[in-house]
Amino acid sequence: MDHLFSTVNGRVRGRRTAPGVVAMLGIPYAAPPFGADRFKSPRPAPAWQGVRECVGFGPIAPQSAELPGMPSWSPGDEDVLNLNVWTGEGAGEGAGEGADDGEGADSGARPVFVWIHGGAYTFGASAQPDFDGTALVRAGLVVVTLNYRLGFEGFGHIPGSAAAGSDFPDNRGLLDQIAALEWVRDNIAAFGGDPANVTVAGQSAGASSVACLTVMDRARGLFRRAVAHSMVGPAYPPRLAAETTRHVAAAAGVPATAEGLATASPYDLVRASDQVVADFRADPAAGARHYDPVLYGPVADGVLLPADPLAADPADRADVDLLVCHTTEEYWLLDAVGSSKRITTDRQLDEFAEDFGLPGDLVPAYRALLPGAPVLDLYLAIFGDMSFAEYSSRFADRHAGAGRRTYLSRFARKRVTEGGVVRPWHCADVPFAFGTLADPGLAFLIGGPPLPGDHELSHRMVRAWADFAATGEPGWGTDTVRIWGAEGEGETYDGFRAAWRTADYADIHP
Repeated sequence: MDHLFSTVNGRVRGRRTAPGVVAMLGIPYAAPPFGADRFKSPRPAPAWQGVRECVGFGPIAPQSAELPGMPSWSPGDEDVLNLNVWTGEGAGEGAGEGADDGEGADSGARPVFVWIHGGAYTFGASAQPDFDGTALVRAGLVVVTLNYRLGFEGFGHIPGSAAAGSDFPDNRGLLDQIAALEWVRDNIAAFGGDPANVTVAGQSAGASSVACLTVMDRARGLFRRAVAHSMVGPAYPPRLAAETTRHVAAAAGVPATAEGLATASPYDLVRASDQVVADFRADPAAGARHYDPVLYGPVADGVLLPADPLAADPADRADVDLLVCHTTEEYWLLDAVGSSKRITTDRQLDEFAEDFGLPGDLVPAYRALLPGAPVLDLYLAIFGDMSFAEYSSRFADRHAGAGRRTYLSRFARKRVTEGGVVRPWHCADVPFAFGTLADPGLAFLIGGPPLPGDHELSHRMVRAWADFAATGEPGWGTDTVRIWGAEGEGETYDGFRAAWRTADYADIHP
């Protein structure tokens, strides 16, 4: 069977990746954002003649990370605004011509699930093994995963960019995501998808990107539902984005101007960003950025992004169904991989709370909730809830309060191994929801090869995503919090939420 599909820019050929499933990998959705187009809004992808072979993942955005199972970036890779489509065999130009067993064959337009990867807005790619769309296609969806600009290229502030109509807008990575959603609107029917039934989804930085899209006028009408796992927030104020630019420009040895930054290559700015991160890590006087110095993120510039998604006016929120999930012990992953400062004394814990502007009753509340816990555990619990869990839960609360249909869930699955307990930490829920937990490269996240109970849990989570994308109902009520993997953990976690009752994200910084 010749897996040919027609897009507005030309024909593409994919490959069969599993029985009943076809993938088209590395399709350009916008022009390479370099040369004359660097630091600008995404431009339309050029058309091509003949058939474009889309059988391997495309180049990834500039970054220094090298993650298991993911291609690395090399200077000179430019066609980074690309996406991947998984669909049922039988869709496209060859429909009905030789599908061997009918498994996954399309009988009508399918709901579309568009995935935005995470990675602190600095690293990651759609090619990560977690994000294979096979299981979700078999559950009835068409799956799209995408790359977008990261680091300074995607989220660095260019002086003067706050002006409406600027040639160098803030939030270029979000603009890339919108361009990908516009590509889906214009092309996905050719792959068997329903452009009127699109769910945009993401995890961590990808989840916060989803939250931003729900309050951005430029994204209105491009999706009907949203899934957000472990949102991280809040969005950066313009003054912090400008401060980051000054640090990065100095590290790159160029003026902090549009002209000066353009003289630094993408490699130069990746290297400079890494140097600034290292400087913050080594400097206790760096305040909040000393603990986990993430440099980049969406900027609440008042132009493209009107406000932090949590603070946005209810009238500005898109009328979309929302499914939110977070893990119950998010920050233990960041500690395990060494990306955050370790806190082991009461004095350090108090300094951490002061540096982030946390209310004075928060640390005592966690001490009462975790009696006898070591300081490191208290710190990780507070940091994880502040960064991910509480922000995610509040976003769900605000969305529901605006009259939008909203579902909340938590991932609490633990596993005891010879090396200790593998916690329900950041990213652990993603292989379960994608149905990719059997990939050997993901064993670290889930604590080894999956057990029979893990497969059963994954099946239920895949089904919840697929049902939500199809109908807006994941399988539980809007007045219920679904607990994945440890049903008895629900009431316990509600105590941690209560500890945040006096905290306001407007006061939490960097």
